[in-house]
Amino acid sequence: MDDNSARRCTKTEDVSSTSSFSQKRCIAWFREYTVPDDPDTLGPEGMEKFCEDIAVEPENVVMLVLAYKMNARQMGFFTMSEWLKGLSELQCDTIGKIQQKLEYLRNLLNEPHTFKGIYRYAYDFARDKDQRSMDMETARVMLQLLLGRHWPLFSQFAQFLDQSKYKVINKDQWCNILEFSRTINNDLSNYDLDGAWPVMLDEFVEWLKVQRGEGASSTNVRGS
Repeated sequence: MDDNSARRCTKTEDVSSTSSFSQKRCIAWFREYTVPDDPDTLGPEGMEKFCEDIAVEPENVVMLVLAYKMNARQMGFFTMSEWLKGLSELQCDTIGKIQQKLEYLRNLLNEPHTFKGIYRYAYDFARDKDQRSMDMETARVMLQLLLGRHWPLFSQFAQFLDQSKYKVINKDQWCNILEFSRTINNDLSNYDLDGAWPVMLDEFVEWLKVQRGEGASSTNVRGS
């Protein structure tokens, strides 16, 4: 072991943090968070303990990135196969190893193509599986998590949703909100009303122009 490895090893109580990945150890770690009645599913209580162990708040966006790496199907749950898929790829079978990967996981959000994948994944991950659309309360939380810090118009968009008639967001609207946030200027100068945007975003532009005192005469909603 070189000096750097020795120093890394002393940074954590986890003495195996520099050893090679072990599927057996990874499975044993998983089972620390499951119950005997359902040993292959890590549920909400186990998730809370897992987050506590790795020192990450459950609502931290890095947990969404980790779920994306696992391709987890349902928020608040990891199956054994999902756990092994994600952690095998990350080569993590201990608390110490995954803590060393947290910065890497956060940095994935800075890669536009990967971020788009995580954003699209979040829709199916977070929505109620009994519904085709995402309820607005969940959508607001997820949009805040993913776009709140990086989209200057997010607070206005959140206000628009609060006063709008919309109770759910469908996948087309969800995907177009990201595209809008990436391509439309904050002054809306390049928004094309005749473009292929969902009516929701036409209505947001109209509402925002009224809020800014710019009037709505030039932004009659398409199809009205």
